[in-house]
Amino acid sequence: MTLRSDSQEATDVSDRARDLKRSTIRVLFDAADKNPDAIRLEVGEPSFTTPAHIIEAAADAAASGFTRYGPNGGLTSLRELLVEKIRSVNGFTPSIEQVVVTPGAMNGLYSIYAALLNPGDEVLLPTPGFPNMDETVRLLGGKPVFYGLDKSDDYLPDPEEIASLVSPRTKVLFLNTPSNPTGTVIPPDRIEAILSVTAAQGVWVISDEVYDQLILDDDLPYLSPGSVDESLPVISVYSFSKVYSMTGWRVGYLVAPPPLADILRKLQEPQVSCTSTISQKAAEAALTGPREPIEAMRSAYVANRDFAWTRLTDLGLSGYRTQGTFYMLIEVSESGLAPIEFSLRLLEEHSVAVAPGEVFGPAGKTVVRISLANDKEKIGHGIEAIAKFISELN
Repeated sequence: MTLRSDSQEATDVSDRARDLKRSTIRVLFDAADKNPDAIRLEVGEPSFTTPAHIIEAAADAAASGFTRYGPNGGLTSLRELLVEKIRSVNGFTPSIEQVVVTPGAMNGLYSIYAALLNPGDEVLLPTPGFPNMDETVRLLGGKPVFYGLDKSDDYLPDPEEIASLVSPRTKVLFLNTPSNPTGTVIPPDRIEAILSVTAAQGVWVISDEVYDQLILDDDLPYLSPGSVDESLPVISVYSFSKVYSMTGWRVGYLVAPPPLADILRKLQEPQVSCTSTISQKAAEAALTGPREPIEAMRSAYVANRDFAWTRLTDLGLSGYRTQGTFYMLIEVSESGLAPIEFSLRLLEEHSVAVAPGEVFGPAGKTVVRISLANDKEKIGHGIEAIAKFISELN
């Protein structure tokens, strides 16, 4: 038998796997892991433990025998609860056949692109925007086309720019509200204007709303694109990860037109078979259990946002006062460094880890993102370190 060399095994991988770029944020993540004293403001997940009643429900479910395979598209009992959640929170009422439960929203997004894209199809993506979407599109043979989010317009998508970017190959527009990393909540009139463009051009809309219950300003109107006109080709994407602090449980869910929902359920089988049944029973407890722990987490993010914004402005830094999510963008262009170099040196010299703007696409080249899912002392220290480092560089 002839053994393969390491170099031969490396050349045997597919072109798409070899060309896949590693997320820049993971470079920072790995570097920060080597510094046990680092203040971790780069991590995009809640700092809270999953509420106790959710954990207890999962343990009870496992003891009761919910340890076997489930349906490809999710337990009927969970999907029934999700129909009611979407009605009460997102403003429309899908049929249970339209709801597909996935092992996290990321898997759901992958399945959507796998279902819709043929080689060379274009996907309109926001920048600064959610990391990994451009690489996911490329991995599945699509072509990312970026539309800009300008700080002078509160990082809102421009319907006219979107219309100008639509080509005969445009298949999908990706929207994210509230947005990671900007924290912007897209107002209803802007949502409606964008849907007018996509409807006229026959473009699918993927509406990523995983932070739908983490809007930090009570007076902000919120409109789910899926509620505007249920005849439009809109796919809504949600998750338990952020709102309920359940990132490791891996439960997301989608709402799609019935024919596409059938295909998405079918795609689950060769990918993952099904979502963990134990995690799905935990998700049911999240939906039916007490709201106090969930509201307490949101209140903490509001307090941290307000504290961070005051500290930011007091130190003379420029950024964006986030409206939703638990992130905040901070301008670092005055440092004279690219965000990735700024972030690596900030970690090395001040032991503070932040997410570099390059990970958020072409328009992220002047900013870093901090997470507000931390205690105020660490957030304050991190912002002070950013201000001090910029001053040192100047």
